[in-house]
Amino acid sequence: MLKNKGLEIALSDGVSHYFNYYWLRDNCPTSFDAATRERSFDIFHLATAPRAAQAEVKDNALEIVWQDEDHVTRFPLSWLEAYREGKPRRDPSDLPRVAWYGDHYPNVPRFSQPRLVADPEARAKWIEAMLTEGFTIVTDMPDSDAALTEIANLIGQVRPTFFGDYFDVKTHINPTNTAYTASALELHTDTPAEDNAPGVQFLHCRANTVQGGDSLYADGVAVASDFRQRDPEGFRLLSEVATPFYCEHDSYDMRSRQTVIELDQHGEVSGLTISQHMADIFDLPQDLLDEYYPAFCRFGRMLQEEKYVMKFLMKAGECMVFDNHRIVHGRAAYSATSGDRYLRGCYTDRAEMRSTYRALVSKGRFKA
Repeated sequence: MLKNKGLEIALSDGVSHYFNYYWLRDNCPTSFDAATRERSFDIFHLATAPRAAQAEVKDNALEIVWQDEDHVTRFPLSWLEAYREGKPRRDPSDLPRVAWYGDHYPNVPRFSQPRLVADPEARAKWIEAMLTEGFTIVTDMPDSDAALTEIANLIGQVRPTFFGDYFDVKTHINPTNTAYTASALELHTDTPAEDNAPGVQFLHCRANTVQGGDSLYADGVAVASDFRQRDPEGFRLLSEVATPFYCEHDSYDMRSRQTVIELDQHGEVSGLTISQHMADIFDLPQDLLDEYYPAFCRFGRMLQEEKYVMKFLMKAGECMVFDNHRIVHGRAAYSATSGDRYLRGCYTDRAEMRSTYRALVSKGRFKA
């Protein structure tokens, strides 16, 4: 049935569904270039508002003859079915997260670097583990700078920060970051002072023969989801009120505002932004701080509960790969003179990781 601004058509559910003319004309299959897979039709250049002169179903397709335009559009009914409710199309990377706890180390998903390089199916399983659990270990890493770049490029492009493209975690003479000392490092997420902190972190262990220095990891989804049940008002404050973070040295002065608890489009916990050594002075109204600070401290103590913290010693040849917006990490203090400890790290983005996963496991809109 033709209407003033759209048409109605009965689909397989037996119900008549309405579709807007602008939407139908803009998404005509001929509007997209087969080579670039981008829209080549420019609806801004239509002289008049699109309107159907006639429309009928032929061979399981809706055929529309457009008024004031020498053009015919054919939509398979199955295509219209997919968009009849105005909902986002299915995203294969939108997978449910699986929370994990302090006893998780024996069950951490592990993947061999040579196999990831050679096998797309292995890469898909690796990224799926990253999307659901947020933490994986890549084994059999060559002892080279190139190995880290190669494994990062399987997910996306190396994403620079104000520390550079890569960073080397060693004991420095004049450190610019707590990580570059032998001191204990509290559980944190990296570079919270950036407006959009990098989403995936890679830590390639090249050497680790020192006394101490156990790695500490916890799943922010597990902790924050439990915090939501334990302390609903504290959860609300930490997921709604943004606080300042900073990272300042001679040549940079990075600042941002972030909520400690991050929620996704479904209202579920997707991760954290937290770092005691990069938290700026909380510039909130003092009466709000009466409520915020106690909630912040309750959550910080909860992060450190034995139930949640996974402890282990990294081995040379392993690369820790984890979601920097979900997994908090730290380390115990170590003796800098007792051996050699060298980690080389870099980042990629979560959006690129999801993009790579979609390309590996689905056909998308244009693949035959």
